Amino acid sequence: MQLIQENPDLSAYLAADEVIDHHHPRVRETAKRLARDVDDSYEYARVAFDFVRDTIAHSQDSGDLRVTWRASDVLERRTGICYAKAHALAALLRAEDIPTALCYQYLGVVHGLVAVRFHGAWHRQDPRGNKPGVDARFSLEGERLAFTADAASGQRDHPVLYAAPHPAVLDALRSAPDRPHLWRALPTVL
Repeated sequence: MQLIQENPDLSAYLAADEVIDHHHPRVRETAKRLARDVDDSYEYARVAFDFVRDTIAHSQDSGDLRVTWRASDVLERRTGICYAKAHALAALLRAEDIPTALCYQYLGVVHGLVAVRFHGAWHRQDPRGNKPGVDARFSLEGERLAFTADAASGQRDHPVLYAAPHPAVLDALRSAPDRPHLWRALPTVL
């Protein structure tokens, strides 16, 4: 699948906003700590991916009822669904000047992940969190996502790379008082 930048200006994929708030002290502190013992941006990206995948619980898996959506809040509360975890990873990567996009799959509902730009190409990564049957890994040599879209079942990958969260995703997150409500309101289309 060919990935398509929504915005042709690569600097859009380094920008901070209300959601990808990589200028927030919590994001900056976390990025600084993760970058301390790495030699290059590729290693930093892998370490940041592993940090979000492994230390921020997917709230459905953990039973956490809280809904997070802003990157700094995800890092503080250490919980979120796929979209929130993607926002946190995007903020950590952009904090270290690594172009990062938000992207999506349709798997019955919309699933969120990120794409990082290395070596002149975009590479999708899924920090959702591993569990039995899910083994996502950071990779620039072929995708190691949590889920593979099954076209025969109507599932599909969305090729568009967004600089900011899709409005349907952000509306669902912001309007949900808790995760059970959010689960009933997850977007099914973009």
